[in-house]
Amino acid sequence: MKITVIISTYNAEEWLEKVLIGYSVQTYKDFDIIIADDGSRPSTKELIDSYAKDYPVPIRHLWHEDLGYRRQEILNVAIVEANHDYILMTDGDCIPRQDFVEVHAKLAEKGKFLSGGYCKLPMTTSKAISKDDIVSGRCFNVSWLKSIDKLGFSNTLKLGANSLIGKFLDIISPTNPSFNNCNSSGFKADMIAINGYDERMKYGGPDREFGERLENYGVKGKQIRHKAIVLHLDHARGYKTPESLAANLAIRKEVRDKKIVWTNFGIKK
Repeated sequence: MKITVIISTYNAEEWLEKVLIGYSVQTYKDFDIIIADDGSRPSTKELIDSYAKDYPVPIRHLWHEDLGYRRQEILNVAIVEANHDYILMTDGDCIPRQDFVEVHAKLAEKGKFLSGGYCKLPMTTSKAISKDDIVSGRCFNVSWLKSIDKLGFSNTLKLGANSLIGKFLDIISPTNPSFNNCNSSGFKADMIAINGYDERMKYGGPDREFGERLENYGVKGKQIRHKAIVLHLDHARGYKTPESLAANLAIRKEVRDKKIVWTNFGIKK
């Protein structure tokens, strides 16, 4: 299966570089990368260009002007531009474990989207992780992480689980499989069928709403939070506002109540 990995980013070169290092050492090689850039400064393009020259898989950089938080718009462009029939969505602050793309490729299933989670790290650990830590896989070791700073019980479970235990934990997980932009995947045709992301939505749940419309379309979530592992690097969220959260909740309620599949504010206007 050929996969397009879509990585969203905005003015976070230090984190994006660590993420690109993570995708350079994947066990699964049959993928390409689109970096969906919500208007970053020129230094982000310089970083991407420097890696693209000698990278094991193709990288494309999609950018639009910085006119405020418009991540859903550039993600819709990336969905349309994706070369392959299967799309893995993630963020530019999430370092993938070496088997990350392989897990998504193996578990992909028609009529499903895969719902992964993340291991959120404190800033001290986020800063401490080096290129060598990523390439060697050391940064996914529970003992190593705990030697830097605290690591919560849920993250310890995810990182410490082997494939058998991970499968069991996903079965018994009380968490519903939802579409999480840091770690979810599905078929491009299904994403196009619901008209992509709702571009009215700012920070606070647009990916969940995307998944809810996929479910209304008949594409159900499949839990893989203990199998597909990413480390979420810490950062501020200056774009998070009570207004955006309230507006998004109202849109999501309407989608659930009316079983809405198609947004009029997506890829096709």
